[in-house]
Amino acid sequence: MKAGFGSKTEFIRIGPGERERERALRDRFATFWSAAKGSPRTIYDAFISGSPIAADVTIDSVDDEAVHGFFIRPPRAPAADEAILFLHGGGYVLGSAMAYRGFVSQIVSRVNVPALVIDYPLAPEASLPAAPNTARNAWQYLVRKGFNQIAIVGDSAGGGLSLVTLASLSKNTFGPRPVGGAVFSPWTDLSFTGASMTDPAVIDPLISFDYLRDCAAKYVGPYRPDHPLASPLFSDLKGLPPLLIQVGTDEKLLDDSRQYAARASQADVPVELQIFEGMHHVFQLDVSHLETSRNALDSAARFLRTVFDAS
Repeated sequence: MKAGFGSKTEFIRIGPGERERERALRDRFATFWSAAKGSPRTIYDAFISGSPIAADVTIDSVDDEAVHGFFIRPPRAPAADEAILFLHGGGYVLGSAMAYRGFVSQIVSRVNVPALVIDYPLAPEASLPAAPNTARNAWQYLVRKGFNQIAIVGDSAGGGLSLVTLASLSKNTFGPRPVGGAVFSPWTDLSFTGASMTDPAVIDPLISFDYLRDCAAKYVGPYRPDHPLASPLFSDLKGLPPLLIQVGTDEKLLDDSRQYAARASQADVPVELQIFEGMHHVFQLDVSHLETSRNALDSAARFLRTVFDAS
């Protein structure tokens, strides 16, 4: 286990005021989804775009032969060789770098490190191994640009893809290895062994078991759902850098986080699991509405700053 890092689980409670704000936000979700018009991808991007762009960042498009997305920079980065690779969520069938610019800017502003948020091929038009290959191409792009201290961050399916990418790159015998990873509500098990996935007591306001099953079937292609490229829960986790996992109690993917954290700890990976009471899937997006979202991103920023400083 890396010096200075350990494994721990923290349960974060919320007060009555925050609980009421969470209830109001869920009402807003219901109104949005009931009134939304357009294709599923257009609607999803509109939803994700609600996370505001931080005032102090600059955003430049990236249109390289192998990488498409946006580079988001803070006003002054403390080190020229530090960067974040961000992989977006959306069940591997939805989502775009454009829609995630606001959310990623919130991370960049807090960590004071630039981030590259990329587009990767979506299912069903593309299946495995297209997305992991694109993530590795983005990593290599950052290395070519002179970044050798790189952390990988992602949410939901992008959190799962982040963990897949971390497992692959941590076995590198050439070039830099990742300094750390932070994932929000990661989808780690496309074979659905987690009890929370079908537990009727877990009321998830944003995603359902049936939706995830459909996404998984479209994404895995010729691979088994428990293949490590699809489900990082079944990867060889030895040698991974320090990890932070954040998840809410009110989501189907709760056990995806708990099971992955347990396996990482057994493999001597320094892993912090933070479980937030009463929070929905990727609640960190809702910085405009929830103090818990802002606090969670502050905590993630402290973790990332720590792994950069220790590298």
